[in-house]
Amino acid sequence: MILTFVSYRVKIPNGYFYRMKNVAIFASGEGTNAENLFKYFANDTRVKIKLLITNKDNAGVIAKAEKYKKNVQIVSKEALENYTSQIIEFLKVEKIDLIILAGFLLKIPDAFVKAFPNKIINIHPALLPKYGGKGMYGLNVHKAVIQNKDVESGITIHFVNEEYDKGEIILQAKCNLEANETPETLSRKIRELEFEYLPKAIEKFL
Repeated sequence: MILTFVSYRVKIPNGYFYRMKNVAIFASGEGTNAENLFKYFANDTRVKIKLLITNKDNAGVIAKAEKYKKNVQIVSKEALENYTSQIIEFLKVEKIDLIILAGFLLKIPDAFVKAFPNKIINIHPALLPKYGGKGMYGLNVHKAVIQNKDVESGITIHFVNEEYDKGEIILQAKCNLEANETPETLSRKIRELEFEYLPKAIEKFL
């Protein structure tokens, strides 16, 4: 299902008109963070989550986006790499102000970073600069944290630049590890932090 929305303006108390900020979410998996954002900003007058871009036509996030009547676009890895300028132009036509990478597993082309400087935000399931880089996602991160006997972990929300997980940090949130911690139990703790702090990071951007 492809749905199209138009941006509109909301009157704010000082009498001026403020254009609602348009957000695009990029996600590859089930979309739990995306759904949390759909709910959180459902009635917010400052921000509109306008569309979802996914690289998998069977990703669970698609059903969640359609449930909330979001414009869904499927962009393959090949398309992202070979038609970068056209995708950037599409996002600019849609007046996208902010891109959120919520479990998006493909590297963002450098041209995107140049086209949206400090307007692409990623959420990483570890306390960067530790456990960042290619291949460090999901349970891979949590296994590494436990194997290294760290006593704490957390999330890092940061701007995206040309290098994996090296962009300016917006905020970090921590959790403690128990003696019997497993990658699965740590994953649940991390998910709770993501649900709480990713919306706050977006509000901080606004």
